[in-house]
Amino acid sequence: MKQLLVFSLSIFLLGISGCSAFLPPPVGLTDITARPGEKALLGALRAYEEARYPDSEKLLTTALQAGLVSSKDRAAAHKHLAFIYCTSRRMKECESAFRSARQADPTFTLSKAEAGHPLWGPVFKRLQL
Repeated sequence: MKQLLVFSLSIFLLGISGCSAFLPPPVGLTDITARPGEKALLGALRAYEEARYPDSEKLLTTALQAGLVSSKDRAAAHKHLAFIYCTSRRMKECESAFRSARQADPTFTLSKAEAGHPLWGPVFKRLQL
């Protein structure tokens, strides 16, 4: 009985160790940033932080059109578009972008500081996202 248990455990361990040969290699940052959508998103976020909002808006749109793999990335792109739209008084587009963010990622929400912003906070709250 003991020999059968040891044999079974050995076979199991060999099977598990053999499976690791079939796992894909880990994805690195350079792999991700080589994707057109993700590359555009990084540029858009950089432009946003530098207050280059027209550039950021174009790059966010490009990122979404190119296809972002992550639902959280898609939500972040829509969120930043909403911020840009709200600050430029394009309220319909702001609302739509917030809805798209929630559609992309059902767990999407704003941070406490973001939700308290005087321009987009009330829009977000009114939509009850």
